[in-house]
Amino acid sequence: MIRRWAFPLLFTSWTLSCAGTMKGGGTADEAGGAGGSQAASGGLAGTGGSPSSSGGTTGGSASGSGGASSSGGASGGDASGGGSATGGAPLVPESCPTTADLGVRLIGRHDGCTQGGVRQAWSGAGFVARFEGTGLAFDQDGPAVEYTLVVDGVVQPKVVTTAGRTTTMAVSGLSPGEHSVEVRRRGEASFGTTTLYAVEASDGSLLSAPAEPSRLIEIVGDSITCGYGNEGPDVSCSFSSETENHYMTYGAILARAFGAELSAVAWSGRGVVSNYGGEAGPTLPDLYERAIPADDSSVWGFRAQPALVIINLGTNDYSTENDPATEHFVAGYESLLTTIRARYPEAMILCTVGPLLSGTDLVIARSNIAAAVMARAAAGDDRVHSVEMNTQNDSPGCDWHPSIATHTAMADELSPVVQQLLGW
Repeated sequence: MIRRWAFPLLFTSWTLSCAGTMKGGGTADEAGGAGGSQAASGGLAGTGGSPSSSGGTTGGSASGSGGASSSGGASGGDASGGGSATGGAPLVPESCPTTADLGVRLIGRHDGCTQGGVRQAWSGAGFVARFEGTGLAFDQDGPAVEYTLVVDGVVQPKVVTTAGRTTTMAVSGLSPGEHSVEVRRRGEASFGTTTLYAVEASDGSLLSAPAEPSRLIEIVGDSITCGYGNEGPDVSCSFSSETENHYMTYGAILARAFGAELSAVAWSGRGVVSNYGGEAGPTLPDLYERAIPADDSSVWGFRAQPALVIINLGTNDYSTENDPATEHFVAGYESLLTTIRARYPEAMILCTVGPLLSGTDLVIARSNIAAAVMARAAAGDDRVHSVEMNTQNDSPGCDWHPSIATHTAMADELSPVVQQLLGW
């Protein structure tokens, strides 16, 4: 249950307490598959930056820039730079706008770079369909991917596709009549890009696509935001598609509590300026403007404007012995904030970190995130805030990552902050 309160005052920084991982031998922080154990004690605070993939959890590496934005409901209109407290690089035209009309509402970032199909890869991406009939199937090409299935508002057993160009029966045996089906990707982009070609109803036909929710949230993060290991039984398991469930992450839970659609831009192991363990490869800011993260030519067009952007980054930057210099991290985080503001001139931006850092690492991450936020405020941006979370990482999942219970507690903690900032 998400609790909501009305606060009499709006604070730039909310103090919460969190548990996190400790630096040192074999942390399993954001390493997408890196083993080792992490202690979970100490509080966490606001973070930002961008995550980057690491360990065996990342698929191909991507570099360069591209477009990335949210889909789903929200006030329309493209975002562009310029204006007070905006700045940022000019908006690059979308590389491959979606041309295939599949009769469904697409969720998350996507592109039409494959003729006749729609490509998707980010966590939580998928589609929502309305149809008259007894079942629903979809034609898709790509790797085997796991999906959360929601039929008429009720979560069903997950759907697992077969690699290659195949037709997957999402649901069958329904009573004749009108139904709604949501198909949302459970795992992150490192599990591969898919191309959706068709969605078809059994014993009936598709109806007009469901309307987009009036609220849209974009969430920018790393393995925590992806849901790494949140379905794992304990800390002994490692990175796998079977134990990652984005639908039950704090961001998705929070979005549903407010009746909002969620667009996730997250990848395990990525950092703001330094990836997990100092590994090479693009950081999350490098991937931020892409529709398909592993394709540096896939530019997102920022079609819809989220009311809220949540950034939960910095864990990978400070989780090992390769900490970035303070000036480097603050500059990188501020640059990401400037880019996001340029794309979303009116969005509220909420910066946090957690719940895997502790001790000195947590203190430094919080302080540097707050410094980047203050720099934006000094530039005239009064819609960026840092938040210090307090959630304890009790009973963690795989590689010490937050369990579903922890994700639920994180959503509970962020809920009153969001309510106060946006009046939801």
